[in-house]
Amino acid sequence: MIMKYRRLNQEELAEVEEEFVRFLVANSITGEDWVKIKEESTEKAERLIEMFSDIVFENVLKKVEHLEYKSRHDIKTFHCLPDKIRLLGLMVEGESKLNFTEDHSPEQMMSLLQLSDAKLKLYEAEKTYSKERELELFEMMENGCLISKGDLYMTLNKLKGGK
Repeated sequence: MIMKYRRLNQEELAEVEEEFVRFLVANSITGEDWVKIKEESTEKAERLIEMFSDIVFENVLKKVEHLEYKSRHDIKTFHCLPDKIRLLGLMVEGESKLNFTEDHSPEQMMSLLQLSDAKLKLYEAEKTYSKERELELFEMMENGCLISKGDLYMTLNKLKGGK
C-alpha cells in the first residue's frame, strides 16, 4: 500500500489514541489482537498505522478553510476553496526591524515600521489546485503553513477593500 500523506509520529498518534482504538475496532481488531500484531507482525502493525494516518490527514484536510505562512518580512494567508486557492499577502519592502515571526502587537509593528524607510505591500493571487486539493494543502503544511481560523485573511481582505 502506498501512503497518500505520511505516517503520524508517536506524539501525533498519542493525541488521536481514542480514534485509533475505534479504527482498530471497526477493523475487528481487539486490544489483545493489537498487542499480538505488534509483537508478531510489525509490518502489519505499520500498515495499519499508515492506513489510519492517511484517514486522519484526509479528514483534517477536508475541513481546512484557511492556512497561514509567516516569514520574517512576509505573511501569506490562504483561503482554501473547493476548486481554487486564494492568497492574500503582506510584505515589508525595504529594510526594517519588523519581523512577522515575532509576537508583536499591531501597535508595536507599526512603530517598528515607522522607524525605517520600509513600506508594507499588500498583494493577492488566485489559482486552481495543481493536484488533488487535500494533497496540495498537505504539502503546504509540510512546508510550514499552519491551519488558521482565517482572521488574518479577513483582515487583509478588508484592507484591500473586499467584503
